Amino acid sequence: MKSHFQFSNKQRNGIFLLLAIVVMVQCVYWFAPKIFASSKVDFPEDKDEIETFRKEIDSLRMVEIENKKPKIYPFNPNYITDYKGYTLGMTNEEIDRLHKFRATNQWVNSAKDFQKVTKVSDSFLATISPYFKFPDWVTNPKPKSQGYSNSYSNTKKPKTYQQKIDLNKATASQLRKVYGIGEKLSERIIKYRNKYKGGFISDIQLSEVYGLSPEVIERIQNDFTVKTPRAINRFNLNTATRDELVTIQYIGYEVANNIIEERTLRDGFKSLEELTKVEDFPIKKFEIIKLYLQL
Repeated sequence: MKSHFQFSNKQRNGIFLLLAIVVMVQCVYWFAPKIFASSKVDFPEDKDEIETFRKEIDSLRMVEIENKKPKIYPFNPNYITDYKGYTLGMTNEEIDRLHKFRATNQWVNSAKDFQKVTKVSDSFLATISPYFKFPDWVTNPKPKSQGYSNSYSNTKKPKTYQQKIDLNKATASQLRKVYGIGEKLSERIIKYRNKYKGGFISDIQLSEVYGLSPEVIERIQNDFTVKTPRAINRFNLNTATRDELVTIQYIGYEVANNIIEERTLRDGFKSLEELTKVEDFPIKKFEIIKLYLQL
């Protein structure tokens, strides 16, 4: 044992230094937390401000939760698919009733009609009916205009097709013989006709001339008609591409896309009149647009 405790001076100094370091570390371990704890500064709490921040955080959290919820966008209930009906919460029986009704080529034109056909509950109808979007011709029907009638139109005998003058060859002076056509209106008709090489396609294009009322147009058609229509490209409605559709007057890219989407849903159009059911379709220009289409 004696040999284990025989150290040189350098070794003895090293042992003492190591012991001193150990003692210092132990002192720091025990006394430092108490020193820092006693020096901690207590800041006064503003409870009102903290509560305001808490409420703001809660409101932001609720907004984020609402934003993550599935959203329902306006839709036409006539075109509810199986998947769409399932996501809305409809039962299979309710969806089948709607599809069976639509198979008869009938239309749902109001929330009341929708409930009558599908037999959904009042509470469910109140939930989804605010999202129903029907075409403008359903929600804002235009009153039928009264036919023009006076002694002039009653006394004039209608002319046959052979007796009428070709509208594409009529002169301004000939047009001015029609009651209600003056110098300016006759010039507008000629100017519109000359915009296109070959002139008018059909009598319906008279409605495109600014200032011509339906009554005046009717009187023009008593004496004039298009006998030599200009040649145009007519597209097959069920095969036309988007780029072909946008070349038609009054059809833009958005309407063309809607037509193609509707065509896909219907598995092809059965008549040109079905175009009026397309979303955002310019119904007032239907007679002009259908000049360029065929089935």
